[in-house]
This record gives sequence, structure tokens and C-alpha cells, in this order.
Amino acid sequence: MSHGISPVLRRGLTATFAAGFVLAAAGTAAAHVSVSAPDAAPGHGAVATFSVPTESDTAATTSVRITVPGFSTARTEPVPGWTAKIDRNDKGQVTAVTWTANPGSPGIRPGEFQRFAVSLGPFPDSESVAFPAEQTYSDGTVVRWNETGDHDSVEHPSPVLALTGAEAEHGGHGDEAAAAPADDSGDTTARWLGGLGLALGALALGAGVGAVVRSRR
Repeated sequence: MSHGISPVLRRGLTATFAAGFVLAAAGTAAAHVSVSAPDAAPGHGAVATFSVPTESDTAATTSVRITVPGFSTARTEPVPGWTAKIDRNDKGQVTAVTWTANPGSPGIRPGEFQRFAVSLGPFPDSESVAFPAEQTYSDGTVVRWNETGDHDSVEHPSPVLALTGAEAEHGGHGDEAAAAPADDSGDTTARWLGGLGLALGALALGAGVGAVVRSRR
């Protein structure tokens, strides 16, 4: 009987360590103020959600100000314990949205994060939109998330939203593809191959179990 680590166990340990590394990296990236809006596309409106973590170990986040690059409309989603304020320029364009913790509210305490959603539109005709942010803490510290460049190389990167919805709605021949009848031949083939794979897997499992039983005898 071999006392070494079996190849199966070795592969399992390797996968576990790799998954732990990925999760640790994701946790580091999540420490920045970020924005997401999967349906955002040029010329259309969408709900942008800003994720704001508190990085301080001793102070809570009490205010978040997001600079908005000239949208026509903005509607904030109510957040319990917070008050939202929309700033506009003399042309009526939205320039900033600020969320402030109400008196008596703990804000975003150390080790916590909060999401703030705002409906914006229409999005500009570009591939991405930057939303510089200011994060104010209960001890008076103000962190400005306004640096450009690779998020891994700058200390306070500006939240940037890639308008991925643009390809889905306006790229290629999306309208023609949506109007054409669906061809389910590929899906049928995939189901047939999947069933065949399951059957072969069951046969292989049975053969393996039989081999183990014979070896023990």
C-alpha cells in the first residue's frame, strides 16, 4: 500500500488552493468603490449600482458622492437610513448624486459594505463611463476614488462602467438574429451528446466498482 498522496487527492488539493487564491484576489478587488449595470447601452437608460465598502478599521462611511457626467435623468432608489441628493448644472443635466447617512444611522460600519442604486439615462455614445467618487468617514477622512488606469496599479481607481449592453443591443446583426426563428437542431444535438456522455459515464463507473470488488476478493 502506498503512503504517498494519490493523484486524485493531489488534484483536489491543487484545485482547493487555486480556488482560495481566486477568492482572496476577488476580496482585494472588492475593497474598491465599484459600479455595475449589465444592461447599460449607449442612448438608453439603465440602473447603475454602486458598491461602497468601508476600508477603515475604526470609522464608518457616512457620505458617498458620485460624479455623474451629464445625464439627463436620475432617480435614486431609497436606502433605509440614508438621504439622497441629486445635483444639476444650469442646463438641467445631472452632475452628481450624494448619499448621506441620516442622524442616528450607523452608516457603513467597518467590515461592511452598502449598495446604492440610481436609474440614469441616456448613457453616452462611448465604450465606458467613469464615475469619480468621494467617500467620507465619520472621523472626517475623505477618500477620493478618481484615479485612472489599471485598477491593480493605482491606489484609488475611479469606478468605471463598461457599456457591455451596447454589443447586445446594437452590435452586429442583433435585430435580424432576434427576428429569425430559433434553430433548435444544435440544442437537440447537445442534449443527445449529453445523454450519451451520462450513459458512458455510468458504464465506466460500474466497471470501476467491479474492478475494486474483484481486487478485494
